[in-house]
Amino acid sequence: MIAEWNGREIARSAGTVVVEGNHYFPPAAVDAQFLTPSDSHTKCYWKGEASYYTLAVDGATNPDAAWYYPEPFDAAANIKDYIAFWKGVEVREV
Repeated sequence: MIAEWNGREIARSAGTVVVEGNHYFPPAAVDAQFLTPSDSHTKCYWKGEASYYTLAVDGATNPDAAWYYPEPFDAAANIKDYIAFWKGVEVREV
């Protein structure tokens, strides 16, 4: 799978985990130069509290376009620190 935004590859992995239709990429598969930590958080009743990243690519920003679970509940332990995307980030099969 590949994740692209603003004409740049943000992540690539053959080992994503699909949860609720979202591909979660292993942290090592994501290009950290494009990620800026956000102060945003949301709660999921079964996964726990999500933290967010803003994407910054070639001078453009996409606030809170990536999220992850740093301390997921047991039911979501398999996606701990894995990163998913939305808000215009194209995630597709390579």
